[in-house]
Amino acid sequence: MKILVIMGSPRKGNTYRAAKKIEEVMHSMGDVEFEYLMLKDANLSQCRGCLVCFGEGEDHCPFKDDAPLIEQKMHDADGVIFATPVYGMNVSAQMKTFIDRFSYIFHRPRFFDKKALLLCSTGLMGHRDVLDYLELVAGIWGFEISHKVGIITRVPLPMKTELENERKLKQAAVIFHDALMKKARRSPGLRDVFIFRGQKATFGELAHISPADHTYWKEKGWLDPKTKYYVNVPVNPLYNAIGWTFEHIQKRKMKKEMREAQK
Repeated sequence: MKILVIMGSPRKGNTYRAAKKIEEVMHSMGDVEFEYLMLKDANLSQCRGCLVCFGEGEDHCPFKDDAPLIEQKMHDADGVIFATPVYGMNVSAQMKTFIDRFSYIFHRPRFFDKKALLLCSTGLMGHRDVLDYLELVAGIWGFEISHKVGIITRVPLPMKTELENERKLKQAAVIFHDALMKKARRSPGLRDVFIFRGQKATFGELAHISPADHTYWKEKGWLDPKTKYYVNVPVNPLYNAIGWTFEHIQKRKMKKEMREAQK
C-alpha cells in the first residue's frame, strides 16, 4: 500500500510530526510505504490565471515545472494525505500554490480511484475551515475523502490536549487504513451530485470557449444524458432528481449568458 503525503508545511514541525504518527500507526497495521512530498522543496510556479490550461489543456501551461511529476505521484499512490498547518485562518502559502497550480483538475477531475486523508494543525482555531476547504478541493478533484483530522498544538500544550491529539491521529490512521482496504467507492452525497451536474451543464456548452474541458468531458462519457455521476456507483434517486433539475436550470442559464455575450 503506497501513501503520498503532500506536506504544505515550510518546516518539519507539528504537521509533519502528526503525519509521522499516522505513518507509525499504519505501519503497525500492515505493509505500507510512505512518501513525503515537501512542497517547500518542489519546483511549482505560481499560477498567473492565464486560463490556457482550461482552454487548451494542462500540457500547454507556459510554466515548465514539477507539476506533471507531482500529478503522476498522486496517480501512483493508493492514498494521499493532504497536510497543512493553519496560517492566517487558511492553508499555508505552499499548499495554496500547489492547489492553484493544479486548477485545471477542478475542471477535469481524475482521481476517482484514490482515497484521501485530510490533516491540519493549528495553534488555536481555523482548523475546521481549513479542513472544509481541503475537503472541497480534494473532493472536486475526484478523491474519496476517508477522514479529516485537525489537531491543536498551542504552546504550552496541556496534557489533556496532547492526549486528545494522539487519540485523533490514531483514529485517523485506522479509518484511512480501513478505507484503503475497501475497493468499492461510496455513493456520492448531495453536494457531490450538485457539483457534477453543475459542471456537466457548464462544460457541455463550452465546446468553442473551452475545448479542452468539453473534449475531456465528452470522452469520459459524462455529457451523456444518462450519466448520473463521474463514476458508476449508486446515486440516491432523490439526489439524482434534484441534481437533474439543477443541471437543466444551469444549462438554460449558460445558454442565455452566451447569447447575451454574443450581442
